[in-house]
This record gives sequence, C-alpha cells and structure tokens, in this order.
Amino acid sequence: MDEFLRKEQALNQLADLIRRHAPSTGTHLTPIPSLMLMHATTLSVPMESVYKPSICVVAQGAKTATTANETYRYDPSTYLVTSVELPIIGRIIEASPETPYLSLKLSFDADIILDIVKESNPSDRSPREASRGITVNRTSPPLLEAMVRLMQLLDEPDHIPFLSPLIIREILYRMLQGEQGALIYQFAMIGSHAHNIAQAIQMINRQYDRPLVIEQLAQSVNMSTSAFHKHFKRVTAMSPLQYQKSLRLQEARRLMVTEAVQISEAAFRVGYESPSQFSREYARMYGRPPMLDIQELRDSI
Repeated sequence: MDEFLRKEQALNQLADLIRRHAPSTGTHLTPIPSLMLMHATTLSVPMESVYKPSICVVAQGAKTATTANETYRYDPSTYLVTSVELPIIGRIIEASPETPYLSLKLSFDADIILDIVKESNPSDRSPREASRGITVNRTSPPLLEAMVRLMQLLDEPDHIPFLSPLIIREILYRMLQGEQGALIYQFAMIGSHAHNIAQAIQMINRQYDRPLVIEQLAQSVNMSTSAFHKHFKRVTAMSPLQYQKSLRLQEARRLMVTEAVQISEAAFRVGYESPSQFSREYARMYGRPPMLDIQELRDSI
C-alpha cells in the first residue's frame, strides 16, 4: 500500500474512533490521562487556553492556533506540536454537522523526549539556538497508525496501564523522526537555551500574579539578562513581560466569563494593582473594554 493510501486509511480509522469515543460536541477526557478528544459541528469563536507540551492531530476539519501575532493552521495533512507552555487562541475553521471537526490532543513530558533521544542515539545532538515553542509538521503514516493503536486501547481499558506508555513512546519517537524533530528535542536537552527558557516559562506560569523580576528569572536558569530576553522571544514570539501579561489577561477574562467575577476583583486576582491599568491593557489586547467584551462573550455563549 502506498503512503497516500496508508494515510487516508489511518485518518478514516482515527475519525471513526474519535466519533465513537467522543459522540457529542465538546472536549472529552479519556481513560488515558494524557489523551483528550475534541468533536465540533460548527466553526468556533476564538478560544483561549494555555497549551502544555502536546501534540495535536486532526482527523477531520481544520483549526488555527494563534500566539502573539503568529497563526498556525493544522488539518489532516499536518499536526501541531507545542514544546512549552504557551498562551494560545484556538479557532476551529472547518466543521459542519455533516463533516464535524474531530481531533485529539496528547500531552507529553519533556523527560520522555530526552529518554527517547538517548536510546535512539541520533547523529545530530549538538546544542542549537532556541527555536519557536510551537511548530506544524507533516503527518506520516507511521505516526497516524500509532495514534490509531492508542485510540483502539480505549476499547480495551484493562490493557491501558501497560500498553499506552509503550504506544505513546512510539508516537513521540515518530514525532522526533519528523522534519522538525531536532528542534523539538532541544526543549528537553538539559543545558540548552530552549530548555532553560522552558524552565523559566514554568516559573512564570506558576507565579503569573506576582511581579516579574527579569534579572532574577534569568539568573535562576543560568542565563545573562540579554541572552534570556533574546531566547525567550525566539521561543514564544513575546518578551517575558508580554508573556506574563497574556497569561494574566487570559485568566482574568476566564474569571469574568465563567465565574462572573467583577472587573476590579479579576484585575487584583491576576496581579494588577490598578483596575484602570488593567482595563487599558485589556482593551489593547482584545480590542474593546472589559465590560463590553465580557457581555458580548456571554451573549455568544
């Protein structure tokens, strides 16, 4: 069977499995803790979230992921990889009741990447300059077929504890064999610029509501302030302060929409000392003041 037919067959199997295990619209957790399924029958409004290190595969339909001012499109011919935690605006751009959007997201740990690289002993393991923490890669039959086997385990839950780690390891191995595998590996390579930035990003995410002291953050990952700024922007397309601001505003927006938190309280809870400054920065990011934006979001929901 040629490569095209193998891909088509694997995508059809994947779509059938997702449709069966995620029969209703929305996001579905699975008995495999790191695996999540998505089913949508309509185009979506932009949805914000922080993507953790993960691989996103689309069996049917298409989606975009936007971080900073960069937008990445992925569909059945491509898959998205995020190597670090990134604030992302996701949007389903191809979906209908007849042909729903069907996808899966598999989260992974950088330590597994490092183990795979050590065992596979690739020829190119030299440190590189830090690269973007988000990439789009071409799908391959072996990767899709491994995804199908992982999904098939949902029909055999007793085998999940033993077999799912093996299949996930194969999926990550296939990912590293792809066109941008060497760039993804850098984020797991201890001592590399990319790994240092990934560590700093985790620190910011844990304490996004506290004042950000760049010098201390750079020192904590053994980098000079200038090198830290340069490589942070290469990884995230943002400065550290812009990254923190995106996290803060995204969380404040969630609090106001889903928990009906008042504007001033949301501002204080995410680390702003001045509600007026919060409102200015919110309007700059979302194009309208908080009160108007939240009202329109609630109406659309």
